[in-house]
Amino acid sequence: MRTTINLPDGLFRRVKARAALDGTTLKELITRLVEQGMRRSTPSPPGARERSRSELPIARAATGRPLPDLGHGDLQAILEAEDVASGRTG
Repeated sequence: MRTTINLPDGLFRRVKARAALDGTTLKELITRLVEQGMRRSTPSPPGARERSRSELPIARAATGRPLPDLGHGDLQAILEAEDVASGRTG
């Protein structure tokens, strides 16, 4: 179904940026977030214990390419290169 919603400019920019970082479309992200919100607000049957579950974070490149496996040494080299490039050596 097609609908129109009005979002504050700042919120719209944040949602659009998150969709890009997640490598998904704005429509897919908003649909997922609304579904999550609906699941959380579904009333529990009387006497039911509420259990809270958090979703596991998903790390993926915005381009859709797999992320490289980096070890401690690789990360240290990247940080040192950034320090040299920004002039923060020491």
